[in-house]
Amino acid sequence: MLLETERLVLRLPRLEDAPAAAEYLGDPEVMRFLGGITVPPEDAPAVVQKWLDRWAENGAGHFAIERREDGAFLGRAGILVWDSRTWTHASIAAAGEHAQPEVGWTLVRRHWGHGYATEAAGAVRDWARAERGFDRLISLIDPANVASQRVAERLGAQPVETVELFDSGVADVWLHPEA
Repeated sequence: MLLETERLVLRLPRLEDAPAAAEYLGDPEVMRFLGGITVPPEDAPAVVQKWLDRWAENGAGHFAIERREDGAFLGRAGILVWDSRTWTHASIAAAGEHAQPEVGWTLVRRHWGHGYATEAAGAVRDWARAERGFDRLISLIDPANVASQRVAERLGAQPVETVELFDSGVADVWLHPEA
């Protein structure tokens, strides 16, 4: 599975991505809107394995983002499935009609501010609709995360409600426009 944009290559994650992913997983500034808990470097392989498990469960998940010009690992963007009854992570099969796919993104801090999140998330959104048939796509964003709100706005999403996530508190549900 490979998605390509003008500046990026989005590919399936590999366990070898763990050291690069550890850079953002261990950064409190990056993780403050993702549950607020940093991940020590030795636990990064388990996080990447979880990404792979979600691909196996749902046929969708997080892509590793690489910069086309030099292959640098920038972060991840992809689909995370939620059960909208409990706002917990779920498989499509387990959540059934309550399965809600989310377009999400996280970048290593030194790569913020270059438009990479918008470019990657837009590619994932388009892929999720075309290849997986996901009509309703959301992004869950902490009300204080202004940078991610701006990404969602650039993608045409609008806030439609506020929910309580099982692991990180309140989030605004940003609904992406239909294709």
